[in-house]
Amino acid sequence: MSAQEIPIYMPPKPAPDDRRERGKLAKRLRRQVGQAIMDYNMIVDGDRVMVCLSGGKDSYTMLDMLLQLQAKAPVRFELLAVNLDQKQPDFPEQVLPDYLKSIGAAYHIIEQDTYSVVKRVIPEGKTMCSLCSRLRRGALYSYAAEHGYNKIALGHHKDDIVATFFLNLFHGGKLAAMPPKLQSDDGRNVVIRPLAYCRERDIAAYAGIKGFPIIPCNLCGSQEQLQRKQVRRMMDAWEREHPARIEQVFASLTNVAPSQLADASLFDFASLGGDTRGEQNWLIGDAGAE
Repeated sequence: MSAQEIPIYMPPKPAPDDRRERGKLAKRLRRQVGQAIMDYNMIVDGDRVMVCLSGGKDSYTMLDMLLQLQAKAPVRFELLAVNLDQKQPDFPEQVLPDYLKSIGAAYHIIEQDTYSVVKRVIPEGKTMCSLCSRLRRGALYSYAAEHGYNKIALGHHKDDIVATFFLNLFHGGKLAAMPPKLQSDDGRNVVIRPLAYCRERDIAAYAGIKGFPIIPCNLCGSQEQLQRKQVRRMMDAWEREHPARIEQVFASLTNVAPSQLADASLFDFASLGGDTRGEQNWLIGDAGAE
């Protein structure tokens, strides 16, 4: 898709007679978001939460859920929807402000031309996500720190977390995913993922019900060979053949047994059986004597 063709995607709305199912879906998402917030102590009294809004179904749903919970929560916290305008050519810049005004949400648009930087640095056809996400994250994190927002809410869901786990496993050589809550490397920000317990299919259905004005990305979205897309195709195939597998993988991420892995920095294998760490370099020296 060319930079001049950025459509506004409106997810199809379900049939009118699905009202009961729609109510159950909304209730399930609210319960899952509330449970994740409680389990990981994501939001406490007095928090100022910057909600990162990209224009995709996930961030729209996250903002919608947080606004609903804010209205009923026993604690007081502030929400500010923030979007980074990356200056893509012909980007429909009024879509997000118009939507946010229509629902009465506080918002701010950061304007920073990361689009030109990515297009200049990354050769045509190469993966742009890594640089694009670093630039976007830097701009958003800096804004939060400079304006006193102590929590940054991102719209990653359960499927994203599992996909990241497999990306790190297959391509990064490590067991790691996206934690529901973490502190940024520079220590300035706490990142939360309120949709951590939510499935993407539920979020997509909810976006369709609400009719969010979806703005697709035309940088990475057209690159079909991205490793993440390959992993997602694998997960989609599992979903068709083994519907509970994604849930089981996510459950395993919350039930880690360090002694059953092989990371000596997480578990003291050396002292098992009463052994003490002695002069072990004789093994290396012996191996190198050939």
